Amino acid sequence: MRTLRVREDNASEEASLRALESLMTEFFHDCTTNERKREIEELLDNFAQQIGAWRLCLYFLSSTRNDYVMMYSLTVFENLINKMWLGVPSQDKMEIRSCLPKLLLAHHKTLPYFIRNKLCKVIVDIGRQDWPMFYHDFFTNILQLIQSPVTTPLGLIMLKTTSEELACPREDLSVARKEELRKLLLDQVQTVLGLLTGILETVWDKHSVTAATPPPSPTSGESGDLLSNLLQSPSSAKLLNQPIPILDAESEYMCSLALECLAHLFSWIPLSASITPSLLTTIFHFARFGCDIRARKMASVNGSSQNCVLGQERGRLGVLAMSCINELMSKNCVPMEFEEYLLRMFQQTFYLLQKITKDNNAHTVKSRLEELDESYVEKFTDFLRLFVSVHLRRIESYSQFPVVEFLTLLFKYTFHQPTHEGYFSCLDIWTLFLDYLTSKIKSRLGDKEAVLNRYEDALVLLLTEVLNRIQFRYNQAQLEELDDETLDDDQTEWQRYLRQSLEVVAKVMELLPTHAFSTLFPVLQDNLEVYLGLQQFIVTSGSGHRLNITAENDCRRLHCSLRDLSSLLQAVGRLAEYFIGDVFAARFSDALTVVERLVKVTLYGSQIKLYNIETAVPSVLKPDLIDVHAQSLAALQAYSHWLAQYCSEAHRQNTQQFVTLVSTTMDAVTPLISTKVQDKLLLSACHLLVSLATTVRPVFLISIPAVQKVFNRITDASAQRLVDKAQVLVCRALSNILLLPWPNLPENEQQWPVRSINHASLISALSRDYRDLKPNAAAPQRKMPLEDTKVIIHQTLSVLEDIVDSVSGESTKSRQICYQSLQESVQVSLALFPAFIHQSDVTDEMLSFFLTLFRGLRVQMGVPFTEQIIQTFLNMFTREQLAESILHEGSTGCRVVEKFLKILQVVVQEPGQVFKPFLPSIISLCMEQVYPIIAERPSPDVKAELFELLFRTLHHNWRYFFKSTVLASVQRGIAEEQMENEPQFSAIMQAFGQSFLQPDIHLFKQNLFYLETLNTKQKLYHKKIFRTTMLFQFVNVLLQVLVHKSHDLLQEEIGIAIYNMASVDFDGFFAAFLPEFLTSCDGVDANQKNVLGRNFKMDRDLPSFTQNVHRLVNDLRYYRLCNDSLPPGTVKL
Repeated sequence: MRTLRVREDNASEEASLRALESLMTEFFHDCTTNERKREIEELLDNFAQQIGAWRLCLYFLSSTRNDYVMMYSLTVFENLINKMWLGVPSQDKMEIRSCLPKLLLAHHKTLPYFIRNKLCKVIVDIGRQDWPMFYHDFFTNILQLIQSPVTTPLGLIMLKTTSEELACPREDLSVARKEELRKLLLDQVQTVLGLLTGILETVWDKHSVTAATPPPSPTSGESGDLLSNLLQSPSSAKLLNQPIPILDAESEYMCSLALECLAHLFSWIPLSASITPSLLTTIFHFARFGCDIRARKMASVNGSSQNCVLGQERGRLGVLAMSCINELMSKNCVPMEFEEYLLRMFQQTFYLLQKITKDNNAHTVKSRLEELDESYVEKFTDFLRLFVSVHLRRIESYSQFPVVEFLTLLFKYTFHQPTHEGYFSCLDIWTLFLDYLTSKIKSRLGDKEAVLNRYEDALVLLLTEVLNRIQFRYNQAQLEELDDETLDDDQTEWQRYLRQSLEVVAKVMELLPTHAFSTLFPVLQDNLEVYLGLQQFIVTSGSGHRLNITAENDCRRLHCSLRDLSSLLQAVGRLAEYFIGDVFAARFSDALTVVERLVKVTLYGSQIKLYNIETAVPSVLKPDLIDVHAQSLAALQAYSHWLAQYCSEAHRQNTQQFVTLVSTTMDAVTPLISTKVQDKLLLSACHLLVSLATTVRPVFLISIPAVQKVFNRITDASAQRLVDKAQVLVCRALSNILLLPWPNLPENEQQWPVRSINHASLISALSRDYRDLKPNAAAPQRKMPLEDTKVIIHQTLSVLEDIVDSVSGESTKSRQICYQSLQESVQVSLALFPAFIHQSDVTDEMLSFFLTLFRGLRVQMGVPFTEQIIQTFLNMFTREQLAESILHEGSTGCRVVEKFLKILQVVVQEPGQVFKPFLPSIISLCMEQVYPIIAERPSPDVKAELFELLFRTLHHNWRYFFKSTVLASVQRGIAEEQMENEPQFSAIMQAFGQSFLQPDIHLFKQNLFYLETLNTKQKLYHKKIFRTTMLFQFVNVLLQVLVHKSHDLLQEEIGIAIYNMASVDFDGFFAAFLPEFLTSCDGVDANQKNVLGRNFKMDRDLPSFTQNVHRLVNDLRYYRLCNDSLPPGTVKL
């Protein structure tokens, strides 16, 4: 293979080009090995590093037709300009600045588009470095290209690239240069916008059927529509009604480039008078291309692929124009003088919205929306979202803006969306509107009636339509397309559809409770009639009961009705919160009607055992019947807070009605608590039972026969155990019935003695097998297979842990009784713990149990026993055991250690002196045993918990390290606090410092937050030991992190932390730290260091200081980049 040297001689240039072409072909060939590819990559990289390489690349560009070679040559230029430009001799720079644009002008029509765009980018990169000082005609050249008809498209590509690369430069530039570039560009904005307006207007007028503007006419464009309302001047309506011109391909291309430029410019220029009304009107003309179905129709009728492409291109112009409009819309800060423009924009966009949703005979709205380009509809929806979320409050006050008519159009647009995603996006817009309305009413309660009256019709219409959309009765075809099996974000497509729809229903309910209820309840009633009427079709067959509905059509209708009933039950459940609190009395009768129906339905389902019935289409109807039954229980559960409020009212009046509701509910629930019932239904019944026991808490619950039945079933050793989740829920409910105080009763009527005895016997029955595992001297442990033992431990601890957890926030008496019942099981657990220390799955469950005990019942456990537990754990978790858990047992092992550390977190937070004696051994466990094992591991396991434990140790035990005397606190600032346990404090701080050098961003964020909290609460940064030995080490580490860009997402937090640390000693920061930091910086020369130091102003306020920090970091990186150009050398290819 030939070699390549950087020298000039025609024969060797030719040879080098051939060598490069064959290298490139080889690199992209299927058969080339990865090893060989790496070799070629290295060769090419080394060649690109040489300063003289560009000359050959210039020759390659003008002499080859090989795309790979051209792309490589341009990459060499890009590298030279962005990373080595400072070191390039000025003569060479002049040559490059003159040759590349010439090359572009000569070949732009023949180059592949991606090579042409790359070449434009390289020329813009030069402009970014040298304009205006050394490349004064850079921008003038672009303007000239745009103004010359032959090169207009090329000029537009250059302009867009300039806007992308110079307005928000991605590569590193000094902050001063970034600011200079933006100012230079802003000076050109007016000229550029004028040129772009000119291009778009010229094309439009040239192709327009009626180029002349018609005189203003007294009538609006179309009679009987909303135009007269939405558009102030009839002439603008006329203008927008002009037929859309047919463009040739070249004009089409030019307009799309001009619109792309505008969209990018709008993303960064401020709203100002430069954006003229004529420009806005022109953009709207082009937005009409998106809703011009006629052109698309013609394209498909004429059949040629050329025409189809044209139709798509036209649609694309509409999409680009909407992108421009949305860029302007997304700006929240609107100067006064621009408000009128905005109003005009809205009016023109709503003209388009009306055009899209206008119903004429040949076309229903939906099929028109289906024919529009999908991206156009998306952009239009984005526009509507921005209008409602950013500008509605601003525009609503304009008398000439008809919000109600707008909602009418939005309604049509929403309910004719051709895709589910489009419909979801529109529901989001309604949700934003309803939130806006709710907050407006809350802030102006006096106007509540007026506001509601204005929107009432629209809201009732919305509610009715959303309800229709979730029912198979009205919307079967669409609903059957929804997937109800694949989970995405924990919900299926159908569940998401239903949930979003019900959120809208709930928000309307909040605004118009009576209307919403009177709309929803009759629909629920209709479907309930069908369900309750099924009883007459049940016949007894040999194997049990059968539903005697067999005709295919009847089965299909039943399926739809059951699906609808299930959805409506969810809707009724979602509205439960609007019947409680202040409105309880006012809406009592409505709520009572609902609850009575729900109780009736659940009882009916349980009595005739619909979940076990045979049907003609078991794969469809059986799940339907189970789902309706489960949803009726869930809806009833949603009303448990209403029942609780009724309970406290009933307590005063002792009404039989309430007692009946609760006991009938229990009659519906009890038969379902059985292993013969499907899990979905069983769990719904269990959750309802828990809510009755926990939220409602009626005094008579325990005496209801149905509840007694459940107690007997759960405590009967011979009864078959329910699935884990159900067993846990039922045990929680039974425990809560006995433990939780009854509302509205004095302490002496709570019957604690008898409840305490009952609770003890309940727990005793639940933990029987578990307590038998305890080894004792008289009867050494019976040998049982390990797996069986594990099952007993798992089953018992999951139940006991849940019982403790559910009582942890309750009264002292409840927790006392709970611990008395559990005491023996807790002691058994502690005795068993050492035996299972090497079974990490068992240890994990035991520690979970102990963690819950420590959080909920540590006071009840008493100090001696708690100390015994902590000591046992500290003895068991030796360094070897910790290493085994963390390093060899994978995620379960790490979880065990994390739970152990969580228990210690509870211990160190305990106020008072009780657990203070453990502090030294806890800190030594952390710093001498756990920390060394995990410090160097890249994995984040255990680290977050360890640092949280260290933080809590400091935060809650500050006086363990800093003894504050009364005198010192009186003479603040004169006497320093005494320091104790200094080595431990320093070790902890050092560990925090180390954590900032590691890549894990979550740990970094957490630990930075901990240090900042310690400073806010305990003045950490002001302490002498921190100030004198650690402060500037931390600042140094944080600055280095910013310079290395390793945790860029946390830039803002790091900047604030540096400020808080520096502000403790600004003088020291400016006089000593900063010069020292700059002196130690490598990769920058003395002069650059001086500039960096001078540019860091001595501001002492947070915004200016952090700005200075980010400027220092940015410019330091930039100087290093400039200085990184390598010395020239010869590299062979």
